[in-house]
Amino acid sequence: MVRQQVESRGIFDRRVMEAMRQVPRHLFAPGAPVEACYRDRPVPIGHGQTMSQPYMVALMTELLELRGYERVLDVGCGSGYQAAILSMLARQVFAIERVHPLLQRARRALAEGGFAVQAVSGDGWQGWPEHAPFDRILVAAAASEVPRALCAQLADNGVLVVPVGSGRVQRLVVVRRRGTRLESEAGVACRFVPLVADEEAR
Repeated sequence: MVRQQVESRGIFDRRVMEAMRQVPRHLFAPGAPVEACYRDRPVPIGHGQTMSQPYMVALMTELLELRGYERVLDVGCGSGYQAAILSMLARQVFAIERVHPLLQRARRALAEGGFAVQAVSGDGWQGWPEHAPFDRILVAAAASEVPRALCAQLADNGVLVVPVGSGRVQRLVVVRRRGTRLESEAGVACRFVPLVADEEAR
């Protein structure tokens, strides 16, 4: 999977590739055929959600530019797979998931794999202000615009990676904080489920 879907498509961060070799992807998709978990496509995990394809997980992780000292917020953790990868590369990982059954399943998988992640139910648009600021924030759902609350929770020199757009028109956006200034850059096209706010979920 790593050689054919990640390394061959331009991911250069060796630490990211090694983390993806070590984390058993099928652990986070119970009920799915093991071989399906390692194909170049998203894996359905129920409740209208998916576990992102390996390449997208690797790309978003590489864009965070992790060095090992960071406190990271994973928004929309879903299966918990992305959070597990992040826990191999950062000092501390916090995760938010609004679909409670997925959160419970992710917690079990993370505990079974021995991955140190604090995961709670919450509104991804609002982040986790009690634990802010974060050195890195990754959002695995498409926002209609870059969430202001997440930008406010970004530490100086921090990086936020978030899909922005709707329907089939989405781009990965990288936001960097430089003191009081935010710099953003749109990257590759992507397709994620929408980032849903609590008031929309009721």
